[in-house]
Amino acid sequence: MTDLFSLAGKRAFITGGTSGIGRAVAEAFVAQGATVAVADITDGTAIAKEIGAHFVSVDVSNEESVRKALQQAAELCGGNFDTVVLNAGVGDVGPTFEKTKQALIEKVTKINHWGVLYGLKHAPAYMNDGGSIISTSSMAAFINLPGAGVYSAGKRAVTSMTEMAALELGARSIRVNCVCPGYTATALGSGEEGQKLCEAFTALGRVATVDDMAGVYVFLASVASAYMTGQSLKVDGGWGCGPTEKLLELVTGDSAAPG
Repeated sequence: MTDLFSLAGKRAFITGGTSGIGRAVAEAFVAQGATVAVADITDGTAIAKEIGAHFVSVDVSNEESVRKALQQAAELCGGNFDTVVLNAGVGDVGPTFEKTKQALIEKVTKINHWGVLYGLKHAPAYMNDGGSIISTSSMAAFINLPGAGVYSAGKRAVTSMTEMAALELGARSIRVNCVCPGYTATALGSGEEGQKLCEAFTALGRVATVDDMAGVYVFLASVASAYMTGQSLKVDGGWGCGPTEKLLELVTGDSAAPG
């Protein structure tokens, strides 16, 4: 039987690929046989060498930088890509709308929203028909927390652009999906506060690891998901299912639903 999750002979491009979820995805793709180029704003030459990938520099908030990175990476990898992962992002949250500075609005929007938009605009020119584009959104696209308004707006935009791009690229059989992680143990967040939230709000009662996420990207890049497009996959440990027993007990003193 064909290995549904094999990426042997495939080429992949990953933004934000030198740390966190992006690095875990790059390592998983390499393990499945793909030729991988990681792109980041910081120099990831040594990291790319360590994981068996190529490195190109990119500033996803700059359209021409995104186009050039795709072009350079395709040359390094020896041809067009079968998978493009638009993962680069920032996790700045905290101030309410009333207190949000313009600089923060521009930073978060340019990276988290425009960065994906530029990828969706330019990646198809460097992709094979039948390929897969995977963006990283967030559970913040669906669950609102006060002080995360600008961040949530950008991540919800990713889910909308995913659906639109799926329609526009369907004629080339390019599938477009996004992954919506819950709190994950990366440099972007999920410190002590995230751990407490996950213990109370998620069915699994813990923060995710990057390895919990990587397999989902392998699935979306592989033929195992050949008929899936335009979807936003919630990888949240059950956060979106509803109040947990622990949360009910914290609020009401009883782990059962109030009657």
